[in-house]
Amino acid sequence: MPLKWRLISLVMLLLSAFQGCAGTPIVVSTWAFTDAVRAAWDALQLGFSAVDAVVEGCSACEALQCDGSVGFGGSPDENGETTLDAMIMDGTTMDVGAVAAVRNLKDAIRAAKLVLEYTEHTLLVGDQATMFALSLGLNGPSNLSTSSSIAKWFNWLENSCQPNFWRNVNPASNSSCGPYTSIKDLPSSEKFFSRKEEYSKKIGHGSHDTISMAAIDKEGKIAAGTSTNGASHKIPGRVGDGPIVGAGAYADQEVGACGATGDGDVMMRFLPCYQVVESMRLGLSPGEAAENAISRIRRKYPAFIGAIFALNMLGEHGGACHGWTFQYSVRTADMDDVSVFTVNPVVAS
Repeated sequence: MPLKWRLISLVMLLLSAFQGCAGTPIVVSTWAFTDAVRAAWDALQLGFSAVDAVVEGCSACEALQCDGSVGFGGSPDENGETTLDAMIMDGTTMDVGAVAAVRNLKDAIRAAKLVLEYTEHTLLVGDQATMFALSLGLNGPSNLSTSSSIAKWFNWLENSCQPNFWRNVNPASNSSCGPYTSIKDLPSSEKFFSRKEEYSKKIGHGSHDTISMAAIDKEGKIAAGTSTNGASHKIPGRVGDGPIVGAGAYADQEVGACGATGDGDVMMRFLPCYQVVESMRLGLSPGEAAENAISRIRRKYPAFIGAIFALNMLGEHGGACHGWTFQYSVRTADMDDVSVFTVNPVVAS
């Protein structure tokens, strides 16, 4: 984009931040999670805030068990247990509430909102996060496993625990189950190679389909959030990018918002959604900012799989991905229903 147009875009973004962009509501979400986007849009039409609309959208996805990767009954860990992560961010106040590795509680995004509303913390984890949410009235405890998730776990066990997320251990993690012991004398070059070349085989559509969502309400306020049950067959206790602010999602009233999905273990190291928003602040379009963030990760992890959508305060949106074809969903007042946009992978230059 020529410098002139970047400067014009930057001025328009600054004006939109001061004017609030009132009357231009929009919802954007990763993947073709159209029912979740409809739920968020309906909430905006009823006068809900952007924060509440994102909560409603992510909550709908949790209840619908979107792609088996959101909500209960999906992505069992090595012990066969499903755990949940979620995050909600208010782009006006920059307040964040998040929960991670939540057990026995179905309403992860609502638990995250309770953290935002009733604490000065950002992130609560594990059983203590569950106890916190139950103490404030959320329903539970609930069994997050289903016959489907248990069957998936048994199939994984019968397949010699493949794939899994161990490395540098005995017995060989690529052909057997544990328990494992560490290999202390493996050359660092071999450790590096195994990480870079093998990781992409463990990630795919259906195993890392976080819902990340952003919304601008009728008052021009913006919010972003996420919900996921994480990586299938993860090591118990693992937390990915979903509940990490700046990684799974990010929102700033002055600029816009971002949502991410994919290999959270790699993506969280780059805070791609924070990078996207800051790139838009400097004048990049949403599509350019998303592609820039994806390219930064690809240069270090050429086999990684992931995707990003970006939304600015003008309601402009774009996306970028690597290692798979990505779809994201949008609803605005100009649309009769949710529209799904397809993004092809970034090609190495």
